[in-house]
Amino acid sequence: MRPDIIVMLTHHDVTVPNAAEVFEECKDIEAVKLWGFKNVGLPKDQMKALTAAMKAAGKTTFLEVVTYDEESCLDGAQTAIDCGFDYLMGTIYYDSVAKLLKDNGMDYLPFVGKVSGSPSILEGSNTEIIQNAKDLMEKGVTGFDILAYRHVVDGEKLAYEFCAAVPARICIAGSINSFARIDTMFDIGPWTFTMGSALFEKKFLPEGSFRENLIAVADYMAKK
Repeated sequence: MRPDIIVMLTHHDVTVPNAAEVFEECKDIEAVKLWGFKNVGLPKDQMKALTAAMKAAGKTTFLEVVTYDEESCLDGAQTAIDCGFDYLMGTIYYDSVAKLLKDNGMDYLPFVGKVSGSPSILEGSNTEIIQNAKDLMEKGVTGFDILAYRHVVDGEKLAYEFCAAVPARICIAGSINSFARIDTMFDIGPWTFTMGSALFEKKFLPEGSFRENLIAVADYMAKK
């Protein structure tokens, strides 16, 4: 599968305060169709306005929620619904969250495996994580947010094995911060992968702007 990039307007797991301005500067980049941010860093009214601007520009929108208890996960899901996102990414899977999203026509990409901490870490053997995904698919889940590079053992090996074994929409989230790792994404073949901090930190064009770094990534991917 040829992966797409979800551009996350986040740095160090928090939505940047000038996210709306950054999006306006970049929304004309035709190759980049998927955009998102976190549920922390902006007031809710600004989140709603930014989501609306993304959708008005023809983009598909993602809210990523990094919380673990049921109440917080439900709150994040309600925020995604209130803001009009297309997808909720993250949260530990709960039946209550899945039902709330299904009732409101929103797609759900929960975390898979044992996710904890801040910054997040992913625990569990590759076999356990793959089985967790298959168990959730039996409950109707059709896609996953996997923090592969946060795995405590070997995230790249996990990503290869997970994508080969799990027939779902898979997003590899976090730490895609070099052209070499973009190459790896094309080798592994997930549905999508996220990128945020690497663009703000100018990992691809050290002297360039966020926009110039994003164009460099989009052009590189287009040639793959």
